[in-house]
Amino acid sequence: MDQFSHTQKGGHSRTRESKSRLNFLDLLRAGYADYVVNDAALAYMRGRALAGPVIRTLADATAKEFADHGAWQAHLDQLGISALKVHPDPVWIATEGALWGAVRAHGFLNDTVIVSDDAGQFVVGSHALCWVHAERLVHRLDTFTDRHRVAQAHIRNLIWWFYADLKAYRADPSPRRRSELRVRFDRIFRRRTGFATRDRLLARLHVTRRKISGGTQVTRGRDCRDAFLGLMRTATRLGFSFWDYLGDRLHIPDHAAVPYLPDLLRARAQQA
Repeated sequence: MDQFSHTQKGGHSRTRESKSRLNFLDLLRAGYADYVVNDAALAYMRGRALAGPVIRTLADATAKEFADHGAWQAHLDQLGISALKVHPDPVWIATEGALWGAVRAHGFLNDTVIVSDDAGQFVVGSHALCWVHAERLVHRLDTFTDRHRVAQAHIRNLIWWFYADLKAYRADPSPRRRSELRVRFDRIFRRRTGFATRDRLLARLHVTRRKISGGTQVTRGRDCRDAFLGLMRTATRLGFSFWDYLGDRLHIPDHAAVPYLPDLLRARAQQA
């Protein structure tokens, strides 16, 4: 069965075979088929870590507007960008940028914030997260005792009270209320689980993340960092050196063998 993705923008919906950012940017053009290399497009490309020489090539080229995908692809071929074998894919990122340039050239989204569930394809322009999707991370947490269930319900109430007060502030803003809301936000959304031991572990892990957070500025890099921090913590809690884990997975000769981590977790759970 074919897989399709359904995208809704306000009262406008489209179903397509792809849920990529290219697809979303194409939808944002609202029926136009052009590609534009302007300041917005070039800024987008820089933000997506496209190589500097590629950006300069596009910026220095005389042609800046292209009627359709065929004309745009021919331009990339002529500039030699299509032949490049580097990461990130210059054709992909440049095309995203030219789509975003077309969106802005037509005057779309100039005073608009895109609100989404934080899926990567929607993180373009001025962006904010949907409160419903943010709060569901709380109500989906597993609770094992009455104390945990009460704490979960309390936090959910605080989130929605804060949201109501935030809407009221938007209707009648003031510096004093803004300061109060900032303090409340930090108090509600700081990292805590209700398990004292786990909170201490997470606090130390958060320090580790903060120390290396400046090392990556792109979504893929942040995802990679978070994934490896999670693997490091899991391996350590299961009694294995993270370096042994990496050595085994990378098939380094004479390295200690480390079993499949999910199997170890299941075995520990059964023992408990």
